[in-house]
Amino acid sequence: MPQRPSLALIALFASVVAVTPLAIDMYLPAMPLLSQTLATDSGAVQQSLSIFLAFYALGMLLFGPLADAVGRKPLALLGLSGFVLSSIWLSRSNDIESFLAGRALQAFFGAAATVVVPGLIRQLYQEHTAKGMSYMSMMMMLAPLLAPAIGSAVLALSDWRWIFLTLAGYGLLILLCSAKFFPATHPDNKRKPEFFSAYHTVLSRKLAQPLIAVSMFASFSFFCFLTAVPFIYIGHFHVDTTTFSLLFGCNVLALISANFANARLVVHLGSAKLLKVAFGSAVVWALLLTMLGALDAPLWAVVLAIIPLMASLGICATNADALILIEFPEHSGTATAVIGTLRFGAGAAAGPLLALGGQTSVLPFALLMLSGVFGMGLALWFRRSRVAHAQ
Repeated sequence: MPQRPSLALIALFASVVAVTPLAIDMYLPAMPLLSQTLATDSGAVQQSLSIFLAFYALGMLLFGPLADAVGRKPLALLGLSGFVLSSIWLSRSNDIESFLAGRALQAFFGAAATVVVPGLIRQLYQEHTAKGMSYMSMMMMLAPLLAPAIGSAVLALSDWRWIFLTLAGYGLLILLCSAKFFPATHPDNKRKPEFFSAYHTVLSRKLAQPLIAVSMFASFSFFCFLTAVPFIYIGHFHVDTTTFSLLFGCNVLALISANFANARLVVHLGSAKLLKVAFGSAVVWALLLTMLGALDAPLWAVVLAIIPLMASLGICATNADALILIEFPEHSGTATAVIGTLRFGAGAAAGPLLALGGQTSVLPFALLMLSGVFGMGLALWFRRSRVAHAQ
């Protein structure tokens, strides 16, 4: 008999997965300060987020297939140990090169820790998997909501280095709890890790290809916002770090609200229809944000355009992912890993492109977000053509 989900164990799993949003979002308020301390420009600091996303995607690619072969608990402990050490490295960085190397290591080891959690939930809870995943997702929503506020609080008391020491302390606590309470799992010695056949299985499905593109373009637009927003809010509009955290929290609340609304509406409308409606909304708000950027609009107008745009992107990504998984009833785990890798890979492209456009105004990042939305539209057009051809 499978166990019923233990909320304490689910909370531990959520705490492990939370290392990623905490590592991404906690240092956002410090990004303008980092460029001064490390004697570099804002573009170089933005690359630290792109490098994090790229190496997290690489880690998912490598560690995902390894989890079943070597055992999930040892891989999680290895990942958390590396996360702690790399966070300490980051706190001692004195130049941008050392900082970027530390971010790469932090992301790579963080992926090793987090990639094992969905498999653990499936293995332990079997038919209760959906319930366990739902509880974990609800707990996980707290991480991106609180992370910038935690980072701002640390900055108010000390300097940016303590943000990474705080991450190291958090990682160490979760490492000790995981070593004691993580369930032991036995590796499948007969199973060989397959790194590229999984991608071929997913990417060769023609009806899934446009949906994968939709998910990637939605992530690209989202990470354009995430990469640019510290320099837009703090650098361009000159808000303090506390106000930045509140404004950032509004966007996270919009995403949470969108997910709850989507969960209720999808039962009645279906993922395909919700995807179309959310895409139409994203087009409207992305165009408005671009117009506001061109007119050098005030902060309140920009914020009011970004909030519904982020909610629309969240609904698009959620329903695109759901439709992708429907295409792979026998390979849902593989499809999930592939989607995650490609989405973080697409997000990694945001930093270099933003560096080319500059961070002097809202317009460059608004145009990049708009290009991501138009990319989603092109992918949806291809999907409609392929569905019509298949019928």
